[in-house]
Amino acid sequence: MRTGYDLELVHVTKRYGNTIAVRDLSHVFVPGSYVCLLGPSGCGKSSTLRMIAGHEDVSDGSILLDGQDVSNLAPAQRGTAMMFQNYALFPHLSVRDNVAFSLRMKGMDKGARHKKADELLELVDMTHLADRLPAQLSGGQQQRVALARALVTQPKVLLLDEPLSALDPFLRIRMRSELKKLQRELGITFIHVTHGQDEALALADEIVVMNDAVIEQAGPARDVWAAPRTEFVARFIGGHNVLALPEGKVTVRADAVRLAPDGMPATVVAVEYQGASVAVTTRTDSGDEVLALLPEDQFFAAPKSPGEAVTLSWDEGRLHRLLA
Repeated sequence: MRTGYDLELVHVTKRYGNTIAVRDLSHVFVPGSYVCLLGPSGCGKSSTLRMIAGHEDVSDGSILLDGQDVSNLAPAQRGTAMMFQNYALFPHLSVRDNVAFSLRMKGMDKGARHKKADELLELVDMTHLADRLPAQLSGGQQQRVALARALVTQPKVLLLDEPLSALDPFLRIRMRSELKKLQRELGITFIHVTHGQDEALALADEIVVMNDAVIEQAGPARDVWAAPRTEFVARFIGGHNVLALPEGKVTVRADAVRLAPDGMPATVVAVEYQGASVAVTTRTDSGDEVLALLPEDQFFAAPKSPGEAVTLSWDEGRLHRLLA
């Protein structure tokens, strides 16, 4: 049984006047995977998503879906569907009619489109609210309706533009697990734009880190986290310290740093209790800021306060050399 369709970007560039938003991007997305485009504001990730959707023209290059160049096709003809950040539900239509709207535009009769809409509402656990208006729903419920509406056309690829940003932190965590579960059940490629590292690590089979209009690194979430290629990726993905040592620029993960009797001299700058762990921020004599993420019991066995002198240590095997 086939799972997912091939999606490929071939030397894709997007210009807005003299500004290059996306520069010569080439990437093959793993079919049937959950992909997160991760990066800071203005890095080109949303422009990339909107070009795949057909909401932005491609300045140069091609977008191939299932072997077909879809670069010049209208959004509805591409085999993609997009879920917008603000959900964009029609306030005067019921939940059911919102989900069925694109089928109505295609000329499907009322009975057939309502049947299809009800199937999708059952998938996102919203059947009981099918007759309500969007204003009568919570933010999480509106998101489920927007998701059902995007999926009703049976897209080959679902595109999600920061879909969790409007939700409170607790609901955001719950909804990301539901998104992942849904993607696995459907077996189609999800491409999800986010600037949240935790969100990308929790959701993604593949993380594509973008910076300054290009892809800095792409790969399985664990590989990107454990082996960042560049200083930018190491700093942006979080949890890494970047150090300039005599042998070159390296990273060491915060959870690999210990406070020990011997090692690199430093001064405690801040201490943050995080429950199971304690984040100790230090500054070395050379001015580097180094974070040590210590198990709670280990820290409180010998607690430290800002201003105290400490020495930092780690196993040599935990150092990771950066390529750039």
